[in-house]
Amino acid sequence: MLLVVLALNLGTCSAAEGPPAVGPNELVRRAVENEAKNNNQGPKYMCRQRKETPAGSQTKLMVETRDAMVGMVVANNDHPLDQEQRRAEYGRIERFVNEPAELDRKRKQEKESAERVNLILQALPDAFLYEYDGTETGRPGGKPGDQLLRLKFRPNPTYDPPSHVEQVLVGMQGVVLIDAQKQHIARIDGTLFKDVAFGWGILGHLDRGGHFQVDQTDVSDHNWAIARMDLAFTGKILLFKSINIRSTEIYSDFHPVPPDLTFAQGLQLLKQQ
Repeated sequence: MLLVVLALNLGTCSAAEGPPAVGPNELVRRAVENEAKNNNQGPKYMCRQRKETPAGSQTKLMVETRDAMVGMVVANNDHPLDQEQRRAEYGRIERFVNEPAELDRKRKQEKESAERVNLILQALPDAFLYEYDGTETGRPGGKPGDQLLRLKFRPNPTYDPPSHVEQVLVGMQGVVLIDAQKQHIARIDGTLFKDVAFGWGILGHLDRGGHFQVDQTDVSDHNWAIARMDLAFTGKILLFKSINIRSTEIYSDFHPVPPDLTFAQGLQLLKQQ
């Protein structure tokens, strides 16, 4: 989730100056390489996550540890937990401390999820064709006030997805914002323009019109993290189970924590908040 800046000297870019000399696909490739290189080298953070779905909202305090992410619910529908609910939430999280097998399972799930995200990230330079489309000023995506390059993207007809994870990309188009100076992807905004099968149609499909947007921003001292994520997808899994994903997640109040924090220590840190 957390990314570190590696500034490369590409020169400044503005609407008056036109696009940089480097081609748009190469710019995306450099940004992706930087994201991948620094994904596991940046500092760890504690933050607040507010997730809103059609069923309501939930607010968590979250902290990265050397073992796994600790996430503690502190409010439902913007109402803080009462004493009984807090005790139940502590018990839910403490099982990971008291049962090593549960923590191992959680660690494995997080690793698998990170690997899927990395496959998508690594595919971006080859899966799409990009063209420069002007500039935008950083809002939630990017550092506020900084100039960002806007690139439109569409599927590359010669791209052959190597696994079912990347298959969703063949039906997606949209816009990506890149901070060319800091070599970071500030925003990806993509929409499915056709139905897309995954698992070669055996596992299921996503419906046309599905949309996602992910914003990254500078949270402290040139360290970047996800600030907002919007998901809206429908479809089917295994041809009969419906998918209906609609959520907005906002991350805020980032504070660095020690890099060697254990899961148990992370839980105690959250209890103190």
